[in-house]
Amino acid sequence: MIHLNDERIESHQKVRITDKNNPAYGGILDGNEIAHVHAVTSFLQAGMCGLVSKESKFYNHKALTGELVLAAKYLLKLQHADGTIDLFSTNFHSTPDLGFIVKWLSPGYRLLQQSSVPGKKSLLQPLGDFLQNAGKALTVGGIHTPNHRWVICSALAGLYTIWPEPAYRQRAETWLNEKIDMDPDGQYEEKSSYIYSSLSDRVLIATARGFKKPELLDYVRKNLEMTLYYIHPNGEIVTEASGRQDNSIIGTLENYYYPCRYMALQDRNGRFAAVCRLIEETAFPKTVGFLYYFLEDPTLWQELPSSSPLPSNYAKAFHTSGLFRIRRDNYDASILLNNPVFFTMHKKNAVLQGIRLASAFFGKGQFTSADYREDNGAYILESNLEGPYYQPFPTDKIPGDGIWANMPRNQRAQSEVQKLKTMVAIREIEKGFELEIAITGTDHVPLALELIFRPGGQFSGVQAHNNLPEVYFLKEGQGSYTLNGDQIHFGPGVYQHKWVDIRGALPRTSAPTVFLTGFTPFNRKIQLT
Repeated sequence: MIHLNDERIESHQKVRITDKNNPAYGGILDGNEIAHVHAVTSFLQAGMCGLVSKESKFYNHKALTGELVLAAKYLLKLQHADGTIDLFSTNFHSTPDLGFIVKWLSPGYRLLQQSSVPGKKSLLQPLGDFLQNAGKALTVGGIHTPNHRWVICSALAGLYTIWPEPAYRQRAETWLNEKIDMDPDGQYEEKSSYIYSSLSDRVLIATARGFKKPELLDYVRKNLEMTLYYIHPNGEIVTEASGRQDNSIIGTLENYYYPCRYMALQDRNGRFAAVCRLIEETAFPKTVGFLYYFLEDPTLWQELPSSSPLPSNYAKAFHTSGLFRIRRDNYDASILLNNPVFFTMHKKNAVLQGIRLASAFFGKGQFTSADYREDNGAYILESNLEGPYYQPFPTDKIPGDGIWANMPRNQRAQSEVQKLKTMVAIREIEKGFELEIAITGTDHVPLALELIFRPGGQFSGVQAHNNLPEVYFLKEGQGSYTLNGDQIHFGPGVYQHKWVDIRGALPRTSAPTVFLTGFTPFNRKIQLT
């Protein structure tokens, strides 16, 4: 971690602003060549970890210390008079984003205090001014999202360990009085399995430690236990049920490394230890940003307990998240509610990112299901749509001004009501799944079923669209998708038209997609193995 952190320091040094006439002198440019609080904070965080680590090439490094002093002075320059900072991409005078900054910088401040770094006072002074100004803002400022409360609590806990101001603890208690936003499954309100659930775990541990509230660790345990069932065979994490910006991204488990290691050692939990070892095998370089936890808490250096087997053979529902998970050793699937992607399948490297279904039914035929039921071993998803026409407005209610909006449709009688019922039954079969799709009601409605695959693999048995990139048809028989030696077979195909941009459907994704097309009434079984 320390050696990886050295690389971070060097990358930041390359984009330092060294022109004394530049208003951002001492700052760091991001990839868009903008100097801002978060970029300079990243440099400060990495730099302080390097200064205090004997294994680092930057240990007690005089030149780096000087660079960090300039960075801290620039950070102080960016701080508003009320103590807040800007997340320039969206939030201004932001208390919650200040909480993140304090959470990242206060461990470095404490490490620097305890170090033998020459000239450390020149860095501690501007950094301490920033943190104390921040403390004033954090005791009064507001939030946007559920996790912001716990970020602010952890920031206040971090400050409290340096300056034990009663106001820090009192403000944290006010937020904690709202109680932790955890559902019966162990998931937090935002259902953000890649970003914010792991963040909530980390900041609740920090709050528990800083304010001596071990009862908060119960929430961390419960979330980590739930997360064991969100793991794909290749070490990625399920993200399709997220309510935040990580929805459906490709995510690995690195953000859980610190909470899993902390709780594995705390509880002697072999399953959490197994997750740590899985992260070390699949995503270790991405853990470098958590180095400060390990520098400040040497108990994390202990050998992990022996690994216990992770869940790899189960069918488990997460009702609040609208997610049903099935895993059978080297392949797994997710069934999703209230989501146009209602099914995904991972077979290690070969990934079916999602299946979507749309019909040209009054511009609202994108299939989603609000609930599921189990019937004779099948998981049933359903939707029922109506497409009415409207009669003349009641004569005695016509306003006489000719304005359409003054004659609302909900006051008009309906006629020629068209109906469309869609049912998807998902069954387990040997080495995979079978999806039975039945659409009835109005006849001759065009429809398209999308099988969306992860980029990078190779198809067989399909035919490319003659104009559209990454669009394929399975006209008959079986198709397959192969990536790095892993393969998903799908079919049989059906092709009754080449219309893939169905009116009312979501836009096509940029990923390679195989379409099966037809008209209502439609009844097909498709196997995925």
